[in-house]
Amino acid sequence: MNIGLLGGTFDPIHCVHLMVAEYVRDAMHLDEIWFMPSHIPPHKEGREILHSSKRLEMVRLAIADTPHFQDFPFELDRNGPTYTIDTMRELRKQYPEHQFFFIIGGDMIDYLPHWHQIEELVRLIHFVGVPRPGYEPQNEYARRFVQLVPMPQIDISSSLIRQRVSNGQTVRFMIPEVVRKYIEENQLYGSRRTS
Repeated sequence: MNIGLLGGTFDPIHCVHLMVAEYVRDAMHLDEIWFMPSHIPPHKEGREILHSSKRLEMVRLAIADTPHFQDFPFELDRNGPTYTIDTMRELRKQYPEHQFFFIIGGDMIDYLPHWHQIEELVRLIHFVGVPRPGYEPQNEYARRFVQLVPMPQIDISSSLIRQRVSNGQTVRFMIPEVVRKYIEENQLYGSRRTS
């Protein structure tokens, strides 16, 4: 099977994550998208991140009604920072019959030369980039190894959602309703009101 991997902290998962997954699945003719919450992404060390069990539960709630979306908590059992190269080595061993397509946003496309062991990584996986309109690759890795999939741009981020929840502002329609209710019921991100 052709599998898209969408990694991230998903703190919390939001509607743009789901849109990206669906656009890439359709454009690249992928069989499934696996949502892979990170344990501790190297680029987010130092920021407090919601416990992995809560982030995973929000992912599961968000994708429950979409058969070609799967949760894949592969990285959550690891200690320390999570590097994509370690994940991909293990996935290629466990699923040698699958082709993997790693989905990244525009900011990460330009950061590719700095990824841990990128020379080996580009041999293990296909990169799919979701850039902003008018984006032009800025490095050799982006030009040679990233398939670009354009999509409409909506400026929603997990940090914006956390901030709005903390301020008691609405996040309705920015996140799936089941995730909004989960945040509210569990009083996550410092507020009881998210509607």
